[in-house]
Amino acid sequence: MRNSRIGIFLIALLMLAAACNSSGCLENRNSVPLAGFYDASTGSAITLDSVQITGLGMSDDDPLSAAGTSISTIYLPMRSTEQSTTWIFSYKWSYLDYPQLCDTLSFDYTSTPYFASNDCGVIYKYLITHFSYTTHLIDSAALSDSLITNVDKEQIQIYFRTATDDDEGDEEVEDESSEDEDDSTDEDEDSEDEEGGDDE
Repeated sequence: MRNSRIGIFLIALLMLAAACNSSGCLENRNSVPLAGFYDASTGSAITLDSVQITGLGMSDDDPLSAAGTSISTIYLPMRSTEQSTTWIFSYKWSYLDYPQLCDTLSFDYTSTPYFASNDCGVIYKYLITHFSYTTHLIDSAALSDSLITNVDKEQIQIYFRTATDDDEGDEEVEDESSEDEDDSTDEDEDSEDEEGGDDE
């Protein structure tokens, strides 16, 4: 009788353990940092629709994000077999589609495998040792946490320069005013030359 009770107790424990693990891996199964896009002048979140994001050394035919896709955030995977990863941002608007205007976002890191859980298994975590970027259309970028794990949270903020009609109008006014100053200077020089000729 006692043995049967122990057997029932063990079966109940096994069923309870199975029920506890039935929720699966609640976190990401990989450690991938999430990057968010922001307006450099206002700090507000923005959506970009003509940006192609490709890994350095990867084919342009297989981008991480293709132009024509509207995105405000993106996951930027690390290569566990390497010690660095670089992502290239190409701007596909007609007036910005030039190779010299592409930006890069680069990470140097160390990768370490660790056991996350029974459901998630063994995954890598990355400790970023160096973070750099170019500043063509990217104004600045920030890394909120240098340790990348499988916790799903935004860890990279990318601030882009954005143009508005008001800004363009201000630039045109400044250009016109400078031209007016040049014209007035030329007129003054002409009048001085004429006065000098009369004296002779």
